[in-house]
Amino acid sequence: MTNLKVLISGASVAGPALAYWLHRHGFQATIVERAPALRDGGYAVDFRGEAHLTVLRGMGILDDLERARTGMGPMSYVNSAGRPQAKLPADMFAGDIEILRGDLARILYDATRQHTEYVFGDSITSLTEDAHGVNVTFERGAPRRFDLVIGADGLHSNTRRLTFGPEEQFVKHLGVHCAIFTTANRLGLDHTGHAYRTAGKLVAMYSARHNTEARAVFYFASPQLDLDRRDVARQQAVLAETFTGNGWESDRLLHDMRYAPDFYFDSVGQVRMESWSRGRVALVGDAASCPSSLSGMGSGLALVGAYVLAGELAVAQGDHRVAFGRYEEEMREYAAGCQKMGDGVAKLMVPGNRALATLLNRYYKVMPYLPGKNMASKIARKAAENITLRDYRELTRS
Repeated sequence: MTNLKVLISGASVAGPALAYWLHRHGFQATIVERAPALRDGGYAVDFRGEAHLTVLRGMGILDDLERARTGMGPMSYVNSAGRPQAKLPADMFAGDIEILRGDLARILYDATRQHTEYVFGDSITSLTEDAHGVNVTFERGAPRRFDLVIGADGLHSNTRRLTFGPEEQFVKHLGVHCAIFTTANRLGLDHTGHAYRTAGKLVAMYSARHNTEARAVFYFASPQLDLDRRDVARQQAVLAETFTGNGWESDRLLHDMRYAPDFYFDSVGQVRMESWSRGRVALVGDAASCPSSLSGMGSGLALVGAYVLAGELAVAQGDHRVAFGRYEEEMREYAAGCQKMGDGVAKLMVPGNRALATLLNRYYKVMPYLPGKNMASKIARKAAENITLRDYRELTRS
């Protein structure tokens, strides 16, 4: 085996999953994460189909996810007075297992912390490659040398920027921005959620952690905004300017937003790249092929990608030139299918005019009675299962 020392940037989903499988195959992983600790909060994410479940079983964390699952039921669209106008079945939003992203991150961390070095509160500043490795400098820590570097640092990947170029070359904005944060379960939601849609806007609340709290979610149509991702005050000001007086629970949630411990704001986008690797550096998860937060496929794609990348490195005995190419061959079609799930969803989430918003609300009211009511969930499952996973443990034994 060669190239055993691997640096991974990002401690959310793809990074720890990759570290787990690298350890299983005999590699030594270090994860560097800009945040000072694991990030809590965030969306509910879901897994569906045999490919996702195979990876989760292989990691030994399927039971942990089952215990932490959201258990969400149907979600209702409401009018400005909060009265339900349409009810959508749970399988439109959740797969076989739905879990809060923060809970998933904790489970992945617990599965890897005994054998993976975690460096929180730091970030890569430069990557200098030579014939035998990569010299890495950091914002705070001393320079170090690794055999390989993997970017698992999301839609706005720092590793991708340093290796491939500016974000604008690869990230396709879908015309929507979003915000999410934890709030009190003021509505007494019982494993369910309410959503209120107007032209170009959507506000939703859903219960979380067995109804002890709730998540507030805002979506709004907008061109790409030039906002500093660390300037929370400005982000909250933009959200307040957009939604004040919008109706339903909007104003009360905007008040709660100021006190939220985990406020998150971002544009909604997809990553499109011709190659996911360059030399000794490769990308995985959202950094390589983000399907957008609207697709419902990002976490599953990240886990499968991590499994395949680590497995191909093991089969190639650490030869990154072979492994990175094989990883892309295995994952390209699968990632493209997952990205299709995000295409067009933005316009349905936040229709651009009142007439279309009204039409969609009426459609959702009758949809449970239509013949194609399960079509969306069937399409999502087909995309999630559109890969045949190799048994890398068996291949490395032979």
